Amino acid sequence: MKGPCEEVQKNEDQEGEAAATGPQAETLEAKRSWTADSHSTLETEGTHGFGERVMATLYLESCQANSVVPVSCLLRQGSASELNLPHRGLGPQGVRALASVLTSNIYIKRLDLRDNGLCGAGAEALADVLRKNSIISDVDLSENQIGAAGLQAICTALALNPTVQKMQLQGNRLEEQAAQHLAALLLRHTGLKSLDLSYNQLNDLAGEILGPAVAENTGLTELNLSWNHLRGLGAIAFARGLEANIFLKVLDISHNGFGDSGACAIGEALRVNNVLEELNMRNNRISMSGALKLGLGLQVNQTLRILIISKNPIRSDGCVGILMSVRSNKSSALELLDVSDIQVSRECDDLASSMNEILPGLCIKHYTSRRKDWPQASTASQPASVPSDAGLISKMLV
Repeated sequence: MKGPCEEVQKNEDQEGEAAATGPQAETLEAKRSWTADSHSTLETEGTHGFGERVMATLYLESCQANSVVPVSCLLRQGSASELNLPHRGLGPQGVRALASVLTSNIYIKRLDLRDNGLCGAGAEALADVLRKNSIISDVDLSENQIGAAGLQAICTALALNPTVQKMQLQGNRLEEQAAQHLAALLLRHTGLKSLDLSYNQLNDLAGEILGPAVAENTGLTELNLSWNHLRGLGAIAFARGLEANIFLKVLDISHNGFGDSGACAIGEALRVNNVLEELNMRNNRISMSGALKLGLGLQVNQTLRILIISKNPIRSDGCVGILMSVRSNKSSALELLDVSDIQVSRECDDLASSMNEILPGLCIKHYTSRRKDWPQASTASQPASVPSDAGLISKMLV
């Protein structure tokens, strides 16, 4: 069974070969009529300048050449700095038509094409734009099934374009083959500062490929790898890459499978890394053993401000271990420790409360109460009291 992207390509080939007769001729005529009306609208209402009228005309002609209906909001774009076209069903042909405007546009800095069925062909058309355009700095291509071939084209373009600083590639079913292209990009000196690869299928082998590239990367400050399949040796290799990295400030590896071995490797990285400020390890199958090993890094780290380790089976002993590690570090920069969705004991509660005096700037976030601490049912004369360990244990971080 062919995938949707293969069907799109097949349909495009058939349209190029078939003559416009019968219903096809009527559709084409309707598109020509729409184009003529749009030209008339441009002449009567006008745009904000001659250059913008030229680009609108260029776009209309490109739409006619690619047999697609123009996106009306683009004709009204004017000199706006953002072009938001999510969920429009553009497909490869729609992006090809759009490319004629984007290549020479001097206004658009942020481009949102989320969920448009671009597939590999559409990604390649957009990559050609990114190779030539020196204005666009923020691109969202999430949920477009661009695949390894489309990603390769995008990565090649980014390696040649220092202007793009933020790229979102969520939910594109990227696998280990795609990791090769991502690693090659990370090894290049580019202008890319933020990369979102969440909700993909990057597995343990992908982690082994990306780890060394992360170690050598010079420039990326934010990386989101949440909701992937990083585990085992791949998680360890990635953590070792983090240990050597000297640029990354924000890292989200939540909802993977780092486990205890991965947590141990992250702990080792935190002992050495003096740049990372935010780390999200939520839901990573980390037990008490892994939490204690992670704590070894927290005993000496002086830069981490935010640590999220919620929804891991570290239990109360794991929480105590982490808290004691942080308490023993007089140079800790930690401002937020999120251990919510973890059952804890009274000892852990008391320890957290006592840390207010040592680290008054630390917020410990904990939303899970012990069953025996639930309040009695409220009555009309006496409302229920709030248990001491429900909500935030210490002050809320705004």
